[in-house]
Amino acid sequence: GCRDRVKAYASTYPNMGTPEEYAEHAAECARRGYKAYKIHPYYFWDPETGRRAPGRPSHIEHDIEICRAVRERVGDDMVLMFDPWGTYVSYEEALTVGRELERLNFYWYEHPMPEYRVESYVRLCRELDIAICSPEITAGSVFSRADWVLRGASDMSRIDVLRGGITGCRKAAAVCEAYGVKCEMHMSGFGNLQMLGASSEDTCLYYERGLEAPGIDYDEPLPYLEELCDPMDKDGMVRVPDAPGMGYKLVWDYIHENRLSDE
Repeated sequence: GCRDRVKAYASTYPNMGTPEEYAEHAAECARRGYKAYKIHPYYFWDPETGRRAPGRPSHIEHDIEICRAVRERVGDDMVLMFDPWGTYVSYEEALTVGRELERLNFYWYEHPMPEYRVESYVRLCRELDIAICSPEITAGSVFSRADWVLRGASDMSRIDVLRGGITGCRKAAAVCEAYGVKCEMHMSGFGNLQMLGASSEDTCLYYERGLEAPGIDYDEPLPYLEELCDPMDKDGMVRVPDAPGMGYKLVWDYIHENRLSDE
């Protein structure tokens, strides 16, 4: 492997409350050791009514307020990322938010628009200096990631083991490495953590830890695991498991007690 510890960032739930509540959560994550923080803002949600909203509404003014509040609260020492999960249906909305993120010195801008609008991503990459991190959920594994890189639709690619498996992930990371493009892992988990351990920091820098939110104890392991897959130290680093396989330590009694069938 390339490394046994990786840098982690706190990845938030969406719709966590007011800009001030996001800012306080970011400050709390910094106190816990995180050196980087990714905002999932409002989506499928109306921040003015505090209720679910149908379709794919965007609220760019409110999203920008979150980003401003968080940057003001944590200062310049914390790396910030932003992921509206494709809710900006127009290029103009995505561009407006991107320019504000540049002013606030955000590190990357992830999945701003629906990913079937590839040409809009090409335009956005040309117009903005902030790194556009996509595609996130597009099918095709290494093939779609290579296509986006070659078309200039992403400054930074996005992969995970659920899209193409470990082999597809490794191939996508190698393509990005060959073209000098960063390739960031999507989501947490044993498989993605092992992928990071096998990849150079120059290509795959961060581990997405979360989702984090006020009142959520992320550091409590799931009931079928003996221990958390990604405990983080005070420096914001996560150790890559070195146990056999992916590193799982399963609670077999829990699994047997909760199985659906004996067949």
